[in-house]
Amino acid sequence: MDWSFYTDTVIPALNRGLLTSIALIVPSAVCGLALGIFVGSVRAFGRPWAKRAADWYAAIWRGTPLVCQLFIIYFGLPNIGIYLEPYTAAVVGFILCSGAYHSEYVRGGVLSIKRGQQLAARALGFSRWKTVFWIIVPQAVRRALPGCGNEIIYLIKYSSLAYVITCIELTGEGKVLASKFFRFTDVFLAVGAYYLILVSLATMILHRVEKALYIPGFGRRN
Repeated sequence: MDWSFYTDTVIPALNRGLLTSIALIVPSAVCGLALGIFVGSVRAFGRPWAKRAADWYAAIWRGTPLVCQLFIIYFGLPNIGIYLEPYTAAVVGFILCSGAYHSEYVRGGVLSIKRGQQLAARALGFSRWKTVFWIIVPQAVRRALPGCGNEIIYLIKYSSLAYVITCIELTGEGKVLASKFFRFTDVFLAVGAYYLILVSLATMILHRVEKALYIPGFGRRN
């Protein structure tokens, strides 16, 4: 095996792509989760018109392929005068797609909280949205965390689609190398190893977060 090909060519290029991938994943994961919590809360407790709008958003972004969404954001929005850089378009697409999936997990978590807690909070003088924000959502997020964590893992992997709108991240760097040297198996084995490491690290971090947020008697800790 030609190790110099890896050390001199593949690893430096993939390290550049890795930095771009991390720059895509981190803000998309954080903002997508925040958006999902908000939309999930609206879908469970919002006024009828807000529920309908949130449901339509979730249905559209969960029901269409991410690659189509990225094409529309990057290639379609210029038709109405909105121009986004490839990186910005990718992050916006990932946030909107990830937020739609997170909202479903959060909505399920919210609806699993017993209604008696809402009534008790209202009896103590909490407003509707203070009840949701301070009482319901913190519990719902704990219950939704495994599903939301799974969505973050998916985000790491589907961040590879950013290269289709010319944002050259990890997969994009691999595609350039493989096309240049015609060594697709070698290059994409290395790319796969990078993603496996990213997913493994994310899984460890999410497991620690679950432990940190665990409350005795509330759910089950593995």
